Order: sequence, then C-alpha cells, then structure tokens
Amino acid sequence: MPRRRCPAAPPPPALAPAARTPATRAPGGFKKTIRVAAALTGSLLALLTTAIMLGAYFPALPKIGVIGPVLGGQYPFHMAFLAVAGGVLGALALRWGLRRWGRVLTVVTALSTVAALVIGGVQLTAAREAGAEVSFGDVLGELAYPDTRPDTTATYAVRDGEPLRVDAYLPVRGRGGAAPAVVLAHAGGFHTFDKSDLRGTGRWLADRGVAVFAVDYRLAAPGRPTWDKAPQDLLSALGWVREHAGRYGVDASRVSLGGMSAGGTLAMSTAYRLRNGTIRAADGRTPAPPASVVGFYPGTDVRRMWEDDVAGTRRGAELFTGGTPARFPERYREVSPAAEVRAGLPRTLLVVGDRDRSARPETVRELGEALRAEGVDTEVRELPFAEHAFDDAYGSLTSQTSRRLLLDFLTRAGR
Repeated sequence: MPRRRCPAAPPPPALAPAARTPATRAPGGFKKTIRVAAALTGSLLALLTTAIMLGAYFPALPKIGVIGPVLGGQYPFHMAFLAVAGGVLGALALRWGLRRWGRVLTVVTALSTVAALVIGGVQLTAAREAGAEVSFGDVLGELAYPDTRPDTTATYAVRDGEPLRVDAYLPVRGRGGAAPAVVLAHAGGFHTFDKSDLRGTGRWLADRGVAVFAVDYRLAAPGRPTWDKAPQDLLSALGWVREHAGRYGVDASRVSLGGMSAGGTLAMSTAYRLRNGTIRAADGRTPAPPASVVGFYPGTDVRRMWEDDVAGTRRGAELFTGGTPARFPERYREVSPAAEVRAGLPRTLLVVGDRDRSARPETVRELGEALRAEGVDTEVRELPFAEHAFDDAYGSLTSQTSRRLLLDFLTRAGR
C-alpha cells in the first residue's frame, strides 16, 4: 500500500520586524533634541558674547559699538562666564557628533572668553595702580546701585515754590576731627534723574571719612530752561553746607563741588565762575569758591554737546539753554566750563572712560591741558574700557577705581 505523503507543513510565517512604539523611539529622539538644544543655546551665547566683545574693542562699529562698551566694560567677568558656558555646550555638541558645529562654537567662545578676561585684567591693573582695594564680591554681585539710604535729608532752598533737597551721607563722628565734604550734582542731561543716583558713592565716601551732600537742582523742561537757575541752586547748596558745617561735623574750609555728567558740567562751570567773579548769588550771600572741583565724565563745552548730538546731548542742551547755539550763543558760553579757564582756578579732578561717546575723552583731555597751561593743579584720569556713566554698575572695577580716585583727591585737597 503506497505511503501517503503527508503534506509538507507550511513554512512558518516570516517574523515581521517589531513595531517601534513611541516608547522605543523616545530615547533616540530625546537625545537628538537635547543635542540640538544644547548647540543652539551655545550658539546664542557665542553670538551674544562675540558681539559684545567686538563692540567693547571696536566702539566705532554700529550698534554693537554702543552696547559692547557698556556690558563688556562693566561686566567683563560675567561675559567671560557666559562665554565659558557657551564653550561647554560647544564641547558637548562636538562630543555628541555635531563636529563642525561644535568646533566652531568651541573656538568662538574661547576667543570671547579670552577677550573678556583681558578687559578684566586691564581694568584690574588700573584699579591696583589707583590704589583701589578691589572687592570681587562687589564685582560679581553689585550690578546696580546699592540699597542704601542717606543719614538725613533736608531742604537747602526753596525756588519757584519748589523745595530743593539734599541727601547727607555722614562719616562717624570723632575720627580725626571735622571731615572734608563734597557737594555732588547728579547726572541726567540737565533735565532728568535725581540725587538718589549718588547714594552708592555717597555711602562709600562717608564710610571712609568724607561727608557727601547729594543735591537736587531745578531741572530743565520744555519751555523752562534752567541755564541761569541750576547754577544758582548749586551756589545755594554750597553756601548751605558751609553754614551747617558744625551741625554735620564738616570742615567749612574743605568743602568741594562736583558732579557726574551734566552735574559735573554744572559743578565745574559754577565753581570756575565763582573764582572768576562772573556769577553771584541771586538770593543771599555769594559763597566763596569751593576747595576743589570734580567732574566725572562731564560735558566741557555745551555747544559741542549740541553739535555732537550723541545719546540725547542736543536735546539736553536745548532744554537747558532754551534754544540752539545760534540763537543763544552767550548762554552756551556762560554754562561751559571750557569758557572759564583762567589762572587761579580751584584744584580739579577729571575722570572719563576711554570709550565714552557723550563726554568724549579727547574733550576732557583738552580741558585738562588748558587748565594746566594756566597753572591750575589738574588731574585727568582715563579709565580703560569704560563708557559714559561707568559708575552706574556700583561693583564694577571701573566704578571701584573711580571711587578710590575721588576719595584720594578729596582727602589730599583737604590737607
């Protein structure tokens, strides 16, 4: 009997590849997303720090030449930290296979880090040469004005129904007798800001034996020029401090007058005119000239401020004087420190940043040279990688350096 052949068993079905569920796809997709996100973040940091460093080193460049000196000059170590962070992300991108991208990020951020550290090193050298006791805690932590208050606030005059106030920052009594003092006028283009901007400098100087009287003065506004009013306010403030010297433990013969930016212009012009006899108090007795004069990044010639028209200087000049130089040439001359240079002026300190676009360093140097040519004891200090209002960042190296220069000048002038 023939054998029945059993039908061959069908071959087992081919195994289909296991379906890739979202759960099995997730790790690869997640890693790729992390890689790209890290590279993008590193790219942003590289772009930011590179732009800031280029602006800091080449301030003539458009746009980045404006912000670079501010951020790069005031916060070089913070910029270095951001660049290092971008470099770390670039190294990770390189390790994760994004080789070309990672290499570019690593190189660019390394260059930005070095550039930022060079700025910090140059500024640190300048600080030590000035005798500043640098606090790196302040460099890293005090990014703006410190939270401090004056010891007392008083009204030193009432003008046009407006009380003019003064914040007094006072040394501890009993440390070497009556203290030297300085009356400081705030910045603001003659038409904005107030005395509170001086609180960091005021407290720092007071803690080191110099009394500071930060004053408000009448601000210009449309239809209200103050070219003839603000100088009168500083005369009143100077006289008031001297009259109340005993009350505040101040040596009346060692009261200086100074200011920042437009406040420096006002202080210098007023002090020089006092010495030259070209201004007298409209109310009360005209005070004697101050013991010395301080101008931090001041406008030396208001007409030039109008002509340059940098960061609102033209508008400030017109509000202050009431018009253009062509319309009021005498007003512009009267309020310009450069127009009052004569022999016998008070000892003067001028401080400016070498990246300043508003109070250009060459104009400050020119004033210093003109004063010296007349035999005036003048000190001009130019701070590296510093823009206008470099002391707004209280903890920055340039700010710490400038405070040391100011302290030494005021205490030397008082001896």
